[in-house]
Amino acid sequence: MRMRRKPWTEPVLEQCPFFIERPSTHIGMWPSFFEKAQPVHLEIGCGKGVSTARMARENPGVNYIAIDEVRHVLAVAIKNVRAEYGDDEPKNIVFSAVDAMMIHDTFCAADGIERIYINFCNPWDERAKHHKRRLTHPRQLMQYRAFLRPGGEIWFKTDDDALFTASKRYLAVCGFDISYLTDDLHASGFAPNYVSEHEQLYAGQGKAIHFLIARMASMDGPCATVPD
Repeated sequence: MRMRRKPWTEPVLEQCPFFIERPSTHIGMWPSFFEKAQPVHLEIGCGKGVSTARMARENPGVNYIAIDEVRHVLAVAIKNVRAEYGDDEPKNIVFSAVDAMMIHDTFCAADGIERIYINFCNPWDERAKHHKRRLTHPRQLMQYRAFLRPGGEIWFKTDDDALFTASKRYLAVCGFDISYLTDDLHASGFAPNYVSEHEQLYAGQGKAIHFLIARMASMDGPCATVPD
């Protein structure tokens, strides 16, 4: 279900010092938006930013870039960040509206991104031939490889069995080694786990949450072929 457009979206974005307009014009310059030089993590598809806000506040030694393609969703996320930080002005997080399919136009190796979070993305039905839009599809993974630092990681969560199974295959053929994997995150004891509104909803329905950490390894040739 799509979120209804909010009339206050543009004023919130315009007045927010940590919302970045025209993201593609800042390629290679993202670290300059932060006061401190420290590790940079990227969340692709941050949604309402519930888990993002808590993660950023509890980890001041990390700089976070949170992107989503829907501007009114980002406006809600900004409100959630302000609520989480209270009287403190957020210094270690920025938001921007980015189409993940074209993410290569926004980030490059000079941005120093060490970790990517992908949480509960659209699973896109493989039978309907929509699966190439998946944020973990090889088309996307090869874009991420272009700007992730050597040894950089992808942290991926989903409730969708088919997407998780396919994503493990995608990662393997694109030179990522899985260093942690669980098919029931909430029973695994893994911590810290920052719970988004989607995760809370699915867990409340009794669905197990799949989670993995994949580390980017060296790759001598092109991505191996993945059957359509």
